[in-house]
Amino acid sequence: MQLPFEKFQALNVLAMCRHIFTRRIPGIHVSHDKEEALKRLESAHLEIRNAIGIGDWPLLTAQQIHGDKIACVNAMVETDREFSGCDGIITNQRGVTLGIYVADCCAVYLVDRKQRAAALIHSGKKGTNLRIVSKAIAQMHEKFSIQPQDLIAQLSPCIRPPHFEVDFAADIIRQCQTAGLNEIHDSGVCTACNLDAYYSYRAEKGRTGRMLALLGLANS
Repeated sequence: MQLPFEKFQALNVLAMCRHIFTRRIPGIHVSHDKEEALKRLESAHLEIRNAIGIGDWPLLTAQQIHGDKIACVNAMVETDREFSGCDGIITNQRGVTLGIYVADCCAVYLVDRKQRAAALIHSGKKGTNLRIVSKAIAQMHEKFSIQPQDLIAQLSPCIRPPHFEVDFAADIIRQCQTAGLNEIHDSGVCTACNLDAYYSYRAEKGRTGRMLALLGLANS
């Protein structure tokens, strides 16, 4: 079976960037709450991580509470870790994987084109209203001296009108533009319109799986 994940051309051109966005996993029943669904998807997600050569990298995830707090990883981490109370992670470390789970919200990839730092942000309706992506860009400048014009932004598939009342993807793009980013890419794909390929919390009434966004910087 072909492993169900996709990559984004805007990030493929960065030699040290490792990234994927998983899709719906065939044959795994996920009509459960989030915790049980993630347990059922764990082995498939690990297989996908192994397939792109990052299976042995520490996996750093955020708790994802629909807030605006962002974890900063500026020292090497040896084991998997979840950052409590956070909805995004920024790092200047190589050989670690940032992970965000989504099922309608947007996973926003931010990568320095000089490949000195990267960030992965969970931004749905609430997070976008709290301007979490703007705050991540500001923190990358403050913590790592990354200029906004050196960042590439990539938006994942997410729910969009008419299946959702707010076009938060458009708001995320505006936040990136206001922050000074010159290169912003949006998949343009609606999760609720494509249930054969993606999970959708709204369309499947809350009992579904999650896509896993992954991002990291390799040493070579």
